[in-house]
Amino acid sequence: MAQTVIAIDFDGTCVTHDYPYIGSDIGAVPVLRELADAGYHLVLNTMRSGRLEKDAVRWFKDNNIPLYGVNTNPDQKSWTASPKVYADLYIDDAALGVPLKTSENSARPFVDWVAVREWLVAEGYL
Repeated sequence: MAQTVIAIDFDGTCVTHDYPYIGSDIGAVPVLRELADAGYHLVLNTMRSGRLEKDAVRWFKDNNIPLYGVNTNPDQKSWTASPKVYADLYIDDAALGVPLKTSENSARPFVDWVAVREWLVAEGYL
């Protein structure tokens, strides 16, 4: 059976919005580590490209969060040529229903990782 793949946006999801820079911590690290430790395959699914994509990948590396793919799900190449990342679950600040929070330190809302973790527990992911 294929491993569960979770696609993770970066800006506004892993860190506050500060593109093209790396935003501030919003609590994603412990939850993403917990997902990786539980065996989920994490795929970075970001609009960043080139050097800016490498900056995001380095953020994952610096935080000891393994990535299964970057803007691609390696498993899907065997059954589709589509460039859209296939995942079983998507975590993205722009997704309908994703819990968001605000802060005086960020001009835009960002993912509320406490609420996301609660949902992941309630749904049996963690």
